[in-house]
Amino acid sequence: MLVPGTAVAAPVPEADLAFHGSAVLEGDRVEVRLTPRNHGPAAVADATVRLRWSAELADEQALPARCAREDERSVVCGTGPLAVDAAGEPLLVPVRLRERTSELTLEVDTAWSAGATDKDRTNDRMTVLVLATGDAYAF
Repeated sequence: MLVPGTAVAAPVPEADLAFHGSAVLEGDRVEVRLTPRNHGPAAVADATVRLRWSAELADEQALPARCAREDERSVVCGTGPLAVDAAGEPLLVPVRLRERTSELTLEVDTAWSAGATDKDRTNDRMTVLVLATGDAYAF
């Protein structure tokens, strides 16, 4: 039996995801180290971070098991579960570029967060300039 009334949508969980790490460019190789963090208020069962380079990636890559090539410049990686006020498992993502470059930009962005909304996108969406110095550029 249906009862007339107003339908109420379930509240959407909110989670403030953040990514901190560094990128190193040497020759035709870039190594990205990042740690996901969830500032809450809700836990996230899983999330996906997108790494996008301004330079094209080489055709063949040896990516970590939880990462996949998205297109000629992008890789997506699963973070695994993220508890409230806790850091997730660190990710190490080495990639090879199609050609050597003296600099590139790396865009880091949340691609998916298991249905949670994030009202503060300033700490999970950023662009980093990485020079071919072999130095780590932090974000």
